[in-house]
Amino acid sequence: MGLIAGIIVGALSGWIAGSIMHSRGGLLRNIIMGLAGGFVGSLVFSLIGFKASNMIGSIIVSVVGACIVIYVGRRLIK
Repeated sequence: MGLIAGIIVGALSGWIAGSIMHSRGGLLRNIIMGLAGGFVGSLVFSLIGFKASNMIGSIIVSVVGACIVIYVGRRLIK
């Protein structure tokens, strides 16, 4: 159940971040962005002393992290 929930959170987070950042992509890209965003978001939030303790917090952390990943990716590609 943890893996399926992680994929669902990743897909939702990637889709939300893609909508915020006006990024294009399909379901697989959203899942990858959400999972990468979860890692980056967790790292960033742990550096400032915050930790997500429930699913809503995990989604917020993943969305913030995915937005960071999209932003950095755009800067590196240009």
